Amino acid sequence: MVAVRYQTAFRLYPYEKVADQDRATPVRHPVVIVGGGPIGMALALDLGNRGISCVVLDDHDGVGMGSRAICFAKRTLEICDRLGCADPMVDKGVVWNLGRVFRDEKEIYTFNLLPEEGHKQPAFINLQQPYFEQFIVEKIREQQANGAPIDIRGQNCVTALERREDHVLLDVDTPDGPYQIEADYLVACDGANSPIRGLMGLDFDGRVFEDNFLIADIKMKAEFPVERRFWFDPPFNRGETALMHKQPDDVWRLDFQLGWDIDREAEMDPDKIRSRVQAMIGEEIDFDLVWTSIYTFRCCTMKDYRHGRVFFAGDSAHQVSPFGARGANGGIQDIDNLGWKLAAVLSGEAPDRLLDSYHAERKHGALENIKNSSRSADFLTPRNPAHALFRDAVLDLVEDHPFARPMVNSGRLSMPCTYDGSALNGVDGLVNGPARSRPGSPCPDARLERGFLLDHLKTGFGLLAINAPNLTECVVDKTVLPVVHVTSQPGDEMSDRYLGSHDTAVYLIRPDQHVVARWDHFDHGAVRAAYRIAMGKDL
Repeated sequence: MVAVRYQTAFRLYPYEKVADQDRATPVRHPVVIVGGGPIGMALALDLGNRGISCVVLDDHDGVGMGSRAICFAKRTLEICDRLGCADPMVDKGVVWNLGRVFRDEKEIYTFNLLPEEGHKQPAFINLQQPYFEQFIVEKIREQQANGAPIDIRGQNCVTALERREDHVLLDVDTPDGPYQIEADYLVACDGANSPIRGLMGLDFDGRVFEDNFLIADIKMKAEFPVERRFWFDPPFNRGETALMHKQPDDVWRLDFQLGWDIDREAEMDPDKIRSRVQAMIGEEIDFDLVWTSIYTFRCCTMKDYRHGRVFFAGDSAHQVSPFGARGANGGIQDIDNLGWKLAAVLSGEAPDRLLDSYHAERKHGALENIKNSSRSADFLTPRNPAHALFRDAVLDLVEDHPFARPMVNSGRLSMPCTYDGSALNGVDGLVNGPARSRPGSPCPDARLERGFLLDHLKTGFGLLAINAPNLTECVVDKTVLPVVHVTSQPGDEMSDRYLGSHDTAVYLIRPDQHVVARWDHFDHGAVRAAYRIAMGKDL
């Protein structure tokens, strides 16, 4: 019998018996994904869009209750746009770019996360996680109707696994009893308490932060501005911090720092929560409690994200503090990295060793997130008097001294990872080119005559040719690399982001929209060499 661990907000994939359950021998599948949250479902959609058959196993039949992750960054929205599901997210979500920081009741700092023009996606949207997951599953259903080989199995709980040389054998429990299936590759997207990680006897390295935070989602009609508002030592939560964000449906996320030594049961009393909220928003405003939770957090990572034919992604591989919205956003970047590599290997286009780069690149990204997240946590919850003295000194300076403002760490917000030093990077042949588009970087978006740049970089490997009209086609190892032609003028967005002081440039772009290599002119031999490196053929 499959245990019920939580209530569902949306019942998206009710249990249905499948033919695999009646087979005398286990059926082999190219990819099995354990965990139907946003990370697992996004990977399934990516693989299905690439024609790779995959099965998603989830021990429930839908999306869990509670807003949980709410802040989704521009890079996540760009990835979801590539997958075909960003539009309903942005339409439903609350778009924001501005953040304000207060000390006591006085504003000391304001920041804009998207100060430049020319991006299709906003800096951030606030959207409750159940909606985010729902929109991905709805796109999967649409793609299934078009023939995408994606199979979602609700109330299918993995109870055991056996790693073999050329596959993984899984024991799966269902309402109709157990069965077995096999996977060429298994991807664990099963969350912070990953059962797959537990079954394999694996654990995290990292630290627990000694503090507690109360989340209160409330529904109210209020004229508060649509922005991120953060307080140090506010009058309604003295000696601690607080945060306010707007979500869709007139729901607001409120966070209250509580301290380490608390009575959790007393703090979760609805009357006490209502008193905290009323002190924050004002006695005259009516509201309803929608969802409440107290959380602690840790910043940690697995040693290895690949174990033979088993991969870990999202919270099953790494965890960060909630400050900076790096959890779900980092997980989406995980599957953005892994999806095309699994597809290339399973289709025979690339050797298995390409998959080793998943660990190398995403561990790099996780450590970057952990570093920033830990610094935010140390600023918000000082570990010792020296840290507290530093924080207070920064807050004293920040209002009148701009140099101190970058030191105010109310949560360094999620930024896309650049894979500096990756074995898949080719040469940088654009001497002194813009740093933001160097090899390893995610392509920065820009406005074109026809839409936005990233709209044209949604398939596989390709070439971006800027002011190079004579480059019409490039064939490498029998693979046709499509060419996206862009005309740029000095001072426009493409020039600033891709040319710098050069008149022309050619970029080789990966399927996940990261730059492989770049040159100031086209050279077939150089492109071929970079392509083979990026596909793991000449590592």
